[in-house]
Amino acid sequence: MSSRKEKYLALAALDYAGKTTKELKKLCRSVLDEGMHGLCFSPYLEGQKPGDQISEEQIRRRMEIIQPYTQWIRSFSCTEGNEAIPRIAREFGIKTMVGAWLGDNPKINAQEVENLIELAKEGYVDIAAVGNEVMLRGDLTEDELLGKLDQVKSAVPSEIPVGYVDAYYEFAEKPRITEACDVVLANCYPFWEGCDLDYSLLYMKDMYRRAINAAQGKKVIISETGWPFQGTNLEGAYPSYENALKYFMNTQKWAAEEDIEIFYFSSFDESWKVGAEGDVGAFWGLWDKDERLKF
Repeated sequence: MSSRKEKYLALAALDYAGKTTKELKKLCRSVLDEGMHGLCFSPYLEGQKPGDQISEEQIRRRMEIIQPYTQWIRSFSCTEGNEAIPRIAREFGIKTMVGAWLGDNPKINAQEVENLIELAKEGYVDIAAVGNEVMLRGDLTEDELLGKLDQVKSAVPSEIPVGYVDAYYEFAEKPRITEACDVVLANCYPFWEGCDLDYSLLYMKDMYRRAINAAQGKKVIISETGWPFQGTNLEGAYPSYENALKYFMNTQKWAAEEDIEIFYFSSFDESWKVGAEGDVGAFWGLWDKDERLKF
C-alpha cells in the first residue's frame, strides 16, 4: 500500500527544478523517442482549413514524420480528403481511431457517417468515433446523436468498437449516450479549465477518474489532451514553451506507468484554429506548421 502511494505522489509531476530550457528539450526528446500510444493527426497545411480538400501527398508526408513515435493516430473527419488518412496510416503500420465529424449540416453528417462505415468495412478502422464534442457545441440533440451511433454500430464489423468523443464530464451528464458507446472517448484538458501547470497532471487524473466512473466498466480512452506552446493565458493556465514540454512529459510518463491510452493533441500546429480557440489555437503541435519538431 505504501509503495502504491509513493508511486502516485511521484506522478504528480516530474522534477524539473533548476533545469534549463536546453535540458528540458533534451529530456522531452528522450520521452518522445520512447514512443507514445497515440497522436491526434493534423492534416491541414498553412493556408488550409476545414472545407478545403487535402491531398494524399501531404497526408503521407506528415504520416512519415510521426510514424517512428506513435502506435495510433486519431483522425477527425471522413470527407474532403480526410478519408485517405486511415488508408495511408495502414501503409505505415499505424492503428487508427477514425472520426466522423458531425455538425449541424445533415447532408455533410450523412456523408461523414457513410464514409466511416465504408472505411470500417474495408478494414481501415480500429476504433470508430462518431462525432466530436457534438453535445458540448449543441449541434445535435441526444436522440440525433444516438441515431448516428446506432447506424454505425449496426453497419460496421462487430469487432470494431464504436464510441463518441466529448469532454469527460459529458459522459456523466448524458448517460444514454454513454450507454450507447462500446468505448468512452474522453477529452481531458486541464488548460481549458484554467489549471496551473503544477497541478495539471493531478487534475487530469481526476478528469479520467470521473470518466471511468461514468463509463461503469467500459473502457475509457483519453481521446485528447495537450498544452499550447504560446498564446494568452486562461486564468492560471499559462501557455509557454517550457510548460508545454513539461505537460507532454508528465502525460506520457503517467500513460506509460499506469497503462493509460492517450491520444496527444496534437501532431502539427494549424493556424486556422485561432478563430475558434483564440491565439493559443495555432500552437498545440509537437511539430510546427512547417513540420519541424519543436524540441
